[in-house]
Amino acid sequence: MASTVSAGITVDAKGRLTIDKEYRGVRLYRRLGRVSQEVAQLVLRNEIARVQDELDRRAHARPLFRHCAARYLGESKNKRSVEVIKWHVQLLLTYFADLEPERIHDGTLRPFIEARLREGASAITVNRSLEVMRTILNRAARAYRDEEGRAWLNRIPPLISMLPESPRPPCPISREEQDRLFQRLPGHLQRMALFAVNTALRDSNVCGLQWSWEVLVPEVGRSVFVIPPEAFKSKRPHVVILNDAAWSIVQSQRNLHFEYVFPYRAKPIRTMSNTAWQRVRREVGLRQVRIHDLRHTYGARLRAASVHAEDRAALLGHAIHSMPGHYASADVGRLIGLANRVLDRVGTQTILRVANGSSCGQRVPQRSRKG
Repeated sequence: MASTVSAGITVDAKGRLTIDKEYRGVRLYRRLGRVSQEVAQLVLRNEIARVQDELDRRAHARPLFRHCAARYLGESKNKRSVEVIKWHVQLLLTYFADLEPERIHDGTLRPFIEARLREGASAITVNRSLEVMRTILNRAARAYRDEEGRAWLNRIPPLISMLPESPRPPCPISREEQDRLFQRLPGHLQRMALFAVNTALRDSNVCGLQWSWEVLVPEVGRSVFVIPPEAFKSKRPHVVILNDAAWSIVQSQRNLHFEYVFPYRAKPIRTMSNTAWQRVRREVGLRQVRIHDLRHTYGARLRAASVHAEDRAALLGHAIHSMPGHYASADVGRLIGLANRVLDRVGTQTILRVANGSSCGQRVPQRSRKG
């Protein structure tokens, strides 16, 4: 049976000493064997000092940027823009994951900004990343607290300077430019771009398009997609009309994923404006073309095809006048006919091809082009 030699040190019947003590919530336990009491007390003091140093280090350690970013992503998981936020956060983590938030300012941000501009990102896109950084740092200073109530960032972050933005006018592309650009894209990205230029959906809506939003309209022999308010920019539902090209693409995507229409390797895609898109547009001399310009292209082609402004608004998602909560077959059928005006009017729809030249859709008989 062990007896106590001094606080935290016991000795058993065979004269073997053991350290067994709790210090600031940490149990110290160590068998020392046959040593003197002085040696045991020295070992105990060293153990206490080690624990004290570790606790002090933890108490004064500041979270890194990746910790702040992870917490912000957790808070943003129910936001409509969560996929866009994730994309910007991943870009920032490449440069700042292990940097202390106190060290992030205009100077340390400069290499990130210069690299993004070299990659072809616009000032507007870079500023969106900087806005995410600004939000994370502000939350770290004002909202995020450790167990003892101390802010993760112990001072208000410095003002992050934004790049000057010169709003660029829309840049719709010609059919020749579309062919040059799309034919060089990877197959999955080519189908997404073709879908975007035939529906005017924004990048986030193409990437996030879900099968649960599909609504069959039997009278016209195809479906529409109804994007819910929380997923659409104007925060109201939008009915996506599928012309012959868009419908063919949808048919080719069935059974690839249980939830998303446009997956890649069984996972959802964050953005179409990825490295492949940026690389191809440089190679074909269309560096200025953005994903959003596919939407402008659809609108320009509708105008060129003499589609009335109110119908253009419905097709582009600016307004829903004829189908507020309803999907009347007459309205859907008429809008499909108008949407088909943007296709080549040569008797049959252009064959959709993936990068290796194989068809991803069948030839669809040309609809009547009468307005």
